[in-house]
Amino acid sequence: MACRRGLVECTAAVDRHICNGVCGCCGALRPRYKRLVDNIFPEDPEDGLVKTNMEKLTFYALSAPEKLDRIGSYLSEKLIRDVSRHRYGYVCIAMEALDQLLMACHCQSINLFVESFLKMVAKLLESEKPDLQILGTNSFVKFANIEEDTPSYHRSYDFFVSRFSEMCHSSHDDLDIRTKIRMSGIKGLQGVVRKTVNDELQANIWDPQHMDKIVPSLLYNLQHTEEAESRSPSPLQTTEKEKENPAELSERCLRELLGRAAYGNIKNAIKPVMIHLDNHSLWEPKTFAVRCFKIIMYSIQPQYSHLVIQQLLGHLDANSKSAASVRAGIVEVLSEAAVIAASGSVGPTVLEVFNTLLRQLRLSIDYALTGSYDCAIIGGTKIIKEHEERMFQEAVIKTTGSFASTLPTYQRSEVMLFIMSKVPLPSLHHPLDTGRAGENRNRLTQIMLLKSLLQVSTGFQCSNMLTALPSSFLDRLLSATLMEDAEIRLFVLQILISFIDRHGNKHKFQTISTISDISILKLKVDKCSRQDTVFMKKHSQQLYRHMYLSCKEESNNRAHYEALYSLLALTSIELANEEVVVDLIRLVLAMQEVALVNEDNLPLYNRCALYALGAAYLNLISQLTTVPAFCQHIHEVIEMRQKEAPYLLPEGVFAEKPRLSRNLDRLGPEILFRQSKISEVLGGSGYNSDKLSTPYVPQLTDEDRLSKRKSIGETISLQVEVESRNSPEKEERAPAEEITYETLKKAIVDSVAVEEQERERRRQVVEKFQKAPFEEIAAHCGARATLLQSKLNQIFEITIRPPPSPSGTITAAYGQPQSHSIPVYEMKFPDLCVY
Repeated sequence: MACRRGLVECTAAVDRHICNGVCGCCGALRPRYKRLVDNIFPEDPEDGLVKTNMEKLTFYALSAPEKLDRIGSYLSEKLIRDVSRHRYGYVCIAMEALDQLLMACHCQSINLFVESFLKMVAKLLESEKPDLQILGTNSFVKFANIEEDTPSYHRSYDFFVSRFSEMCHSSHDDLDIRTKIRMSGIKGLQGVVRKTVNDELQANIWDPQHMDKIVPSLLYNLQHTEEAESRSPSPLQTTEKEKENPAELSERCLRELLGRAAYGNIKNAIKPVMIHLDNHSLWEPKTFAVRCFKIIMYSIQPQYSHLVIQQLLGHLDANSKSAASVRAGIVEVLSEAAVIAASGSVGPTVLEVFNTLLRQLRLSIDYALTGSYDCAIIGGTKIIKEHEERMFQEAVIKTTGSFASTLPTYQRSEVMLFIMSKVPLPSLHHPLDTGRAGENRNRLTQIMLLKSLLQVSTGFQCSNMLTALPSSFLDRLLSATLMEDAEIRLFVLQILISFIDRHGNKHKFQTISTISDISILKLKVDKCSRQDTVFMKKHSQQLYRHMYLSCKEESNNRAHYEALYSLLALTSIELANEEVVVDLIRLVLAMQEVALVNEDNLPLYNRCALYALGAAYLNLISQLTTVPAFCQHIHEVIEMRQKEAPYLLPEGVFAEKPRLSRNLDRLGPEILFRQSKISEVLGGSGYNSDKLSTPYVPQLTDEDRLSKRKSIGETISLQVEVESRNSPEKEERAPAEEITYETLKKAIVDSVAVEEQERERRRQVVEKFQKAPFEEIAAHCGARATLLQSKLNQIFEITIRPPPSPSGTITAAYGQPQSHSIPVYEMKFPDLCVY
């Protein structure tokens, strides 16, 4: 038995020796790169990479770079085999070796090695093991930070974009593992962007197929910021490593992506953001949407800001039939983005921005009136909430003001002209919608557009108002002060106040009062400039006329009189010289006369308010002019009113419970401001006493009356009235009157009577064309046409005749010689009469 056991042991030793010899022989025949690769793997994977052998492999790869592709292929084979056999320790060693080779080798042959490397990374990412996915991502990130010397024309990153995006949406049951996978996915996307964004020869990462995956993945993780913050401990308990979360990492990645975007790539990067907000209904809370676009606006280059604005405007148009809350969210985002874009470029199409906003405003008004997103069908399937539409309208108005505040003065002036041109005002060139629904639509449109104009005008400052506010703008704006709607008139007065106030004084005149010392107001007063003087010379009478006529409206309330007071006070501070001061005093005295005479049958409150308005303004202007006699007269009247008629002072009228009196028709002269006295005291200080003693009478124009016209028939009748003044029926002409001094004096004195006669005559003409039967109007027009035709026949008969005979006379049928006038083309004119 012992011999047999010894024989077995001897045989086993021989077999081992033979096997070792055979293996050693085969190992010696294997390629060197394979032996070097095998040697970096230890017997126990827990021992890690054999560093000395790794140094040998690295030296060999650097010495023979043509072997890199084979080294990569062999490592790839071993890694795939280890993954399939679940030998994850050796997988980690293989990836560590690949990372070190990548960092050490930079040569022209690295492209083939990279292909093997990317194949191994893809294998790890395909695994279901989170650790392998994270391992592959980390290796890819290291590779992405390497700058290659030679470009690769055939390399594709489509798989990595898709896989990393999928990892960003991980829904693993374990919260910590889910967070790690998502962060790995974000890092992988960041690596793809860094590797491809600056290399035109690489795959174009800005293509929609890639952006539609990358951007939503980043936004998805950014969206869960609030949830992560609610679960995280207090900031004092968190370490630096714990502070990093998927939301912060995705924000950094998104900022880096947008910061690298060029002009042609902005659209592809912004469009997925808006689609993501649509799909997840994130416009309505608007908090996340505003945060996203703040990141965008602060990350892109400033000169590209207007492209984002245009994208938002286009998206607003595309969602014009969406819910009001969605549209309001888009508009709020647009408002925030416009403020940020102030430091950059707003683009060449500024008016296009406001055109889109105003179009959306009109659509919202139509939706609110019809109750349907299809304006042609009343009572659509979708229920439209009026309060939501109102919120949307207010958001549009706010955005209009925010965007306008970023513009320079000249563009802001153009925007105001553009908005005013959209306001539907009754005129010969802008017919209004008829019917009850049309009137409601016109009124709401007027109010909303004037609100927008008020937002734009807030803070508007210009050195030359003549160029900033041309006549075409002021004519339309002032015509709205005479409309029947009290709310519209108030908006116009507030807009005028915003234009005139250039030193921030308007808040000091919000309430009407008779202050004994205006120095407590700390008014900022500058000397009237030459440009302001020219502006007032051109437009002052028009401005006075509209203020005078607007104070006579029965529907005025406290807010209207406060606005009128502010307008008068600011005009005195900002635009006044001696001539303007005289005109404003005459205007206020005329308002007092309106309340005293009461030809328009104003309510009691309105009459008391006009008395109080005059007292407050004259108290202010007397202290601004600093003429002692003038101040004394004003204070005497105010003191007398305080004793006997407190209902004629602003403290009594503009209170919560106004103190009124019905004895306004028996007021004594001592409680009224007398024009003769004011003219006397101011004339002694150098003011124009002749002008002061002349009562103010506004020059009524057709445009003022037209602003209150409601029907096309009234507009036509006004045209006929104007034409009737030059009617050819007036054949009886009065003889030419000799113009003398007495004639001119009489014309000035009788100007009021003439104005009344003219007003009555026009009223009769308008009434005739409104109430007369159609046959009578047709007969009248036919007679005029016949008369015109006879006049034309006479003219043709005189000018078109055959040339005269040589003798200069022709013989009639009865043999009588008849002289004939010489034709025009044969007449001899003096040289001075020929041009």
